[in-house]
Amino acid sequence: MAKYLGLSKNTGHAERGKTGVLLLNLGTPEAPTTGAVRRYLAEFLADPRVVEIPRFLWLLILHGIILRIRPAKSAALYRKVWRADGSPLLAISRRQQAKLATLLQQEGCQAAVGLGMRYGEPSIANELRTMHRDGVDKLVVLPLYPQYAAPTTASAFDAIASELSSWRYLPALHFINSYHDNPDYIEALAASIRQDFERHGKPQKLVLSYHGMPERNLHLGDPYYCFCARTTALVVEKLGLTDSDYVMTFQSRFGKAKWLQPYTDATMKALAAGGVTNVAILCPAFSADCLETLEEIVGENREIFEQAGGQAFRYIPALNDDELHIKMMANLVRPYL
Repeated sequence: MAKYLGLSKNTGHAERGKTGVLLLNLGTPEAPTTGAVRRYLAEFLADPRVVEIPRFLWLLILHGIILRIRPAKSAALYRKVWRADGSPLLAISRRQQAKLATLLQQEGCQAAVGLGMRYGEPSIANELRTMHRDGVDKLVVLPLYPQYAAPTTASAFDAIASELSSWRYLPALHFINSYHDNPDYIEALAASIRQDFERHGKPQKLVLSYHGMPERNLHLGDPYYCFCARTTALVVEKLGLTDSDYVMTFQSRFGKAKWLQPYTDATMKALAAGGVTNVAILCPAFSADCLETLEEIVGENREIFEQAGGQAFRYIPALNDDELHIKMMANLVRPYL
């Protein structure tokens, strides 16, 4: 092309053509300190996809009240789960990234695998720029939110669109927006539950706890609740469970609005009060263990269950970097590479 335009050297565009996979997750503070958590929450809670109330009013509440009180409390919780390699979510996500890259390479696919966080670092914008500099112009984006929701999946798309809106040369793009009923995902969840039952015995009740969201979102058209219900139905069918064997719940509610029910914490209390002494709990909406699983479930909800009379509480870890989980990711992105 350069010679046709009378240019003295090749511009390099014809030498591109690399394929990339970009894994996305929610994000994490850089450190379990009040300052780092405040910066993280300021970005997270300012996202209009996350909190859908009038913008001016919410920003007054956020900066006038919440960011003055909540960071210190949240930092104390983060310190409970922080590890030698840092944030559990980020450390696990890095392992997922590395294992997926290795698996694709073993299969003969030379795709670069990147990792971006919707809030905090590594940022989606910086990861996109790095992949672009490395010659990637065909990109498959996999947000690791199994069940589509506007505050998570759509917000990730917003971040990508915002960055790409200023680019001259856009990559070919495929965005995987949900895999709630993907057979490989269902089998990976079922396999993790089977392994737990084989090691510890079948509990009186299996609790499938999903991240919550305001009920209003469902009425506005968000399919998240329906996708969670579909995941649950497929998993229990795979395991051959009856209706009395399990319950689907929702955790991590925030504020005073009515959220999707039944609530996980209230269910833990009710189960124990009703004579259920042995439960196992899995959080299918979380692709990697994080504060909401390691502290809220393993810590807070265990305590609620035991104080109400429960005796045996066990948490079945997220799929994390399990082999079946990595194979699922590869199978999801492979058709678009």
